[in-house]
Amino acid sequence: MDKISIIQSLIQQHRTFASEITQLDRPAFMYAPEGKWTAGQQLDHILRSTRPLRLAFHLPKAILKLVFGKANRPSRGYDAVVEKYLFKLKAGGVATGVFIPKPVGFSLKDRLALRLSRTIASLCKGLGRFSEKELDEYVLPHPLLGKLTIREMLYFTLYHVEHHRQITRRNLESKQV
Repeated sequence: MDKISIIQSLIQQHRTFASEITQLDRPAFMYAPEGKWTAGQQLDHILRSTRPLRLAFHLPKAILKLVFGKANRPSRGYDAVVEKYLFKLKAGGVATGVFIPKPVGFSLKDRLALRLSRTIASLCKGLGRFSEKELDEYVLPHPLLGKLTIREMLYFTLYHVEHHRQITRRNLESKQV
């Protein structure tokens, strides 16, 4: 997938996710099966997950190289990144630290959706500074997957929002409304 396609997909998939969340009424927004996150927490988690990526794309490239190094292998494709992520989840991988959402009140849903939209717009603007070649040269750390090339991190980000959109849908289907 080229950079333009990635940018278009990032914007569309995050817009779709946020739109589905903001259309929920209070009971659906606040519902969570035992031990699971509410729709609001799913939204907050996606926001928490994309913020560091947005920041990384606005750092000078020399800092990225100094702090995280450069890739020592070719980028994996989308399917390979997804496969590795699902393997890590099946092995017990979960969100940790700053990526764990706090309780989210119904009154925050529009504000969080707007923040996500702005974060994705800023992420895409920062992504514009990178050439296709550089997407495969620079690496960033992922808390579960280790070092990923920027292209791989973007593939993860695309899958991650869809993953949580599907989780939210399944949770709400289990609600027995």
